[in-house]
Amino acid sequence: MVDDDWLTTNRENWDDRVRIHAASDFYDLPGFRAGGSPLRAFERDELGDVAGKRLLHLQCHMGQDTLSWGRLGAEVTGLDFSARAVEQARELAAEVGLADRARFVVSDVYEAGAALGGERFDIVYTGLGALVWLPDLTRWAEVVAGLLAERGVLYLVDFHPVTDMLADEDGGTVRHDYFATEPLRAEYAHTYTDGPPLEKTGSVQFFHPLGEIVTALAAAGLVIEFLHEHPFTIFARYPVLTESEPGIYGYPAGQPRVPLMFSVRARRP
Repeated sequence: MVDDDWLTTNRENWDDRVRIHAASDFYDLPGFRAGGSPLRAFERDELGDVAGKRLLHLQCHMGQDTLSWGRLGAEVTGLDFSARAVEQARELAAEVGLADRARFVVSDVYEAGAALGGERFDIVYTGLGALVWLPDLTRWAEVVAGLLAERGVLYLVDFHPVTDMLADEDGGTVRHDYFATEPLRAEYAHTYTDGPPLEKTGSVQFFHPLGEIVTALAAAGLVIEFLHEHPFTIFARYPVLTESEPGIYGYPAGQPRVPLMFSVRARRP
């Protein structure tokens, strides 16, 4: 059962994270200002040329991924429920000279259609760690479909739900039910980056099997073009993982593997 307080709890938590994330080595805003990009090579390859396209990034946080697509030529809009994150994103856009091709809007994902005045986009992008904060994927997929122009595409990249089953300390012990439906209400003293403790420590997360995600998109009328499962991720979640290239972690040669990330592209007919 999902109580109505999940949105307020999570918004307060993410508002608090902004001050820590903006100063963290993990997000490396100085490096981004100098031209760095957090987008992975496979994302650029799978989505393809975005030049001249209208791209909406849902749950954009501080806007680095959004602005990276802008640097590749897209006309970008970032949307996030944290007003502090959007403020930081707007400042960052101005600092890197993209204020004329990037805008940022404060809104809950489920209210995105109204917040954007019914506007439609060539691309809707959703990045890593986003879906776990949404309780209703059927409604999410319907919102996405409503935001896409004719022949527009959703490009979704996220951590594979299998990874939430396994214990972080060894990556091999099954600790959590893959099909669990109850939300996880937790208190975490720190966010996932370096930096000081949080003041708003509460969060509510929701876990979605891969089949639920793909089925929600299909039910919303989108045509799945591909579902790719990847044997790598962006941090050393389990001790067995090794860094194969800067910022990319996977299993050593000969080690049995599970999928660590996945990507989906789905098109509105």
